Amino acid sequence: MSDMNTTRNLRALFLSDIHLGTRDCQAELLIDFMRLHEAETIYLVGDIVDGWRMRRSWFWSQAHNDVVQKLLRKARKGARLVYITGNHDEFLRDYLGTHFGGVEVMDRAIHETADGRRLLVIHGDQFDVVVRHARWLAYLGDWAYDFALWANTWFNRIRRACGLPYWSLSAWAKLKVKNAVSFIGAFEEALTQEARKVGADGVVCGHIHHAAIRDMAGITYVNTGDWVESCTAVAEHHDGHMEIIRWTAAAAGGTQVVTLASAEAAE
Repeated sequence: MSDMNTTRNLRALFLSDIHLGTRDCQAELLIDFMRLHEAETIYLVGDIVDGWRMRRSWFWSQAHNDVVQKLLRKARKGARLVYITGNHDEFLRDYLGTHFGGVEVMDRAIHETADGRRLLVIHGDQFDVVVRHARWLAYLGDWAYDFALWANTWFNRIRRACGLPYWSLSAWAKLKVKNAVSFIGAFEEALTQEARKVGADGVVCGHIHHAAIRDMAGITYVNTGDWVESCTAVAEHHDGHMEIIRWTAAAAGGTQVVTLASAEAAE
């Protein structure tokens, strides 16, 4: 539990799957989060802008513009801003290695923690067999996901009317489907194997909208979650330890954090 009015100064902050350009993006919550969190390095771990959805229908509110402006302001104030491209913002892969307004655009990066660990930072879609080999199925899945989020919106309007806090129906349903659970396990294993292959001690990724910190056979697996359903970020403190920040819990009255030691019990 932390003071909602106290700014937290972090060594590094990892955000992914914001999906700016969609109605489901929780931009207002993200603005509140960024107002109270400063970091020396900010990694945007893919799917920050949703190019897939914006090709079908255009949506860009003032809050979405405010998210971009707030991130750029942090860069101007001295934070290092690294944009790791994902599948929904794959159009930026034509600009790898370039800088835009102080933002570095990369396909992957190596982050060294304060306690000396090397972490591979990558969105993760490269290890999703559907995205790589059946793009049409990925688009169909994206449409089905849109529908689930629409149902989730109405479900939570009813909960709010009853005085209940936000709860992700779509995330719950996803984790109850056996094939989805199997896919998440295969994805996590593929990412940890890639970290081992490049000589890293761990991996930080996004893509599957499922925040986690766990040890997998000596490799630290970290997933940042998303800002559509769960509103999560991963923070590295100045001593090198990492935590998941669940901002929907914070909005309800206190920041719920999950560290590596307690991550398994929390899931």
